[in-house]
Amino acid sequence: MEQNGAVEDAAAGGLDAALSRVGDRWSLLVVGSLLDGPRRFNELDASLPGIATSVLSQRLKALEAEGVVVASRYSVRPPRFAYALTEAGRELAGAVRLLAQWGAARGGLGGEGLVHAECGGPLEARWYCPTCERVLDEDDGAEPSYI
Repeated sequence: MEQNGAVEDAAAGGLDAALSRVGDRWSLLVVGSLLDGPRRFNELDASLPGIATSVLSQRLKALEAEGVVVASRYSVRPPRFAYALTEAGRELAGAVRLLAQWGAARGGLGGEGLVHAECGGPLEARWYCPTCERVLDEDDGAEPSYI
């Protein structure tokens, strides 16, 4: 199915907006590190080998300004914070996990990727329309489109 220019522009615009908010390597890794719950600065620093503390601090401030991360003070002197994802940050979870799975599969890292916790079977992402309660399947030509 061929896309028209308006659809391509909407897709590019949405992707551009997302990448401008959280598109650099370290920001996505910070979000990924916070998927399992809040962490203190030192815990984040330890979970992200290779990041300079100044870069981590900058990324946390930028993510907080974008409404993706919230900082909670747990010590006044010295000032120390724990960081957690906001609702907007938690909405990124699926995209970050899919991107991580895609990278692992193509980066020679092996592994099965995301699996169902109950049965251990591999998980697959599908587009779902809650209006018509239909899963869009590539085999029948149904594709998501932008408005």
